[in-house]
Amino acid sequence: MRVGYLRKGLPIMSFSVNTNGGALIALQNLTTTEGALAKAQSQVSTGLAVATAADNGAVWAIAQNQRGNSSALDSVKQSLQRVQSTVDVATSAGSSVSDLLNQLRSTTLSATDTSLDATSRSALNTQFQQLVKQIQNVVTNASFNGTNLLNNSVTNLQALASSDGTQHLTVGAQNLSISTGAAPSGQITFTGGTTISTATAATNALALINTSITNVNNSLASLGSASNSLTSQLSFVGNLQDTLDQGVGNLVDANLAKESAQLQALQTKQSLGIQALSIANSSTSSLLSLFR
Repeated sequence: MRVGYLRKGLPIMSFSVNTNGGALIALQNLTTTEGALAKAQSQVSTGLAVATAADNGAVWAIAQNQRGNSSALDSVKQSLQRVQSTVDVATSAGSSVSDLLNQLRSTTLSATDTSLDATSRSALNTQFQQLVKQIQNVVTNASFNGTNLLNNSVTNLQALASSDGTQHLTVGAQNLSISTGAAPSGQITFTGGTTISTATAATNALALINTSITNVNNSLASLGSASNSLTSQLSFVGNLQDTLDQGVGNLVDANLAKESAQLQALQTKQSLGIQALSIANSSTSSLLSLFR
């Protein structure tokens, strides 16, 4: 049922109890406002302008890829840190070996004195053997996470250096073990059977110890360089990860100040829309007065 009337100079105004056009328009506007309000509330609560693929598929896909790269760099950092810890343990043990070798040199030099009596020489030889055993113990226990870079159990150690697993940092092992056989097998040029029980034996041992000291110090220099390389790579990976995270934030993070202001505006618009819909819904009741 429709009732209409004509005002001079104006189109026909009509009311219908079947269809309320004003209410439909008000409802459409209110629905649009509700959608914008829900989006603003989501951005304020999550801090993300692009939280799902539905928000912006292309940006979300790019952000997800970069998140994956950033997450992979966590594994790279862990690998570098493990290897660095192994190198640090080896370096610390190598420094102890170097100190013990200096003590060995002092003891051996004393044993080259031909004026020593048998008791003194025996005491020096006993001290020499104890120092050798200490070196062996230090090298044997220089392990981290089951890896020992000093006892000739591995040739090198690799750490991840890139998120795709194609690049590595390699640390060369240093053999500081003392051979129990007839010939030396590493940087230490004397064997477990070396003695300083005579002046001649001490003189021969002294030459071997001096060579061993040079070799061990060179090995420590190599381990130190490897440690510096690992530290530099860790720093680079950390900075790269921060840059990736910041880039993802630039893509998907919401401007909270702007969204907060937008949220308040939409809440006001929502209230007005509800009032407009209420007015439009009540307009048809005015038709009743025409029939009184």
